[in-house]
Amino acid sequence: MLHAFLAQAQPAAPPGPSQNPAGGIGFFVPLIFIFVIMYFVMLRPQKKRQQEQQRLISSLKTGDRVVTNAGIHGLISNVKEATVIVKVADNVKIEMEKSAITNVLKPVES
Repeated sequence: MLHAFLAQAQPAAPPGPSQNPAGGIGFFVPLIFIFVIMYFVMLRPQKKRQQEQQRLISSLKTGDRVVTNAGIHGLISNVKEATVIVKVADNVKIEMEKSAITNVLKPVES
């Protein structure tokens, strides 16, 4: 009798899109949320730093005290289109790319 009862039971329908129409969208919501967080944590600050570096490079002028990415401190003696000449000691000048300048020091007020 048990066999007859099990034979008459209907099989369970496999889960599919007809049962849960929002299932596909629900899967992508956490993924989209992760990308939004990654944008605000990683990409946006990096873009701001790049813009600030471009502003710094474009505002370089003769007489600025600068620090390079190698840690060399010096005084800009000439600004060219893509390079600057930095005086690091008496009679010692170095020509380097503008992108090597990481910081412009403020003049010391007397």
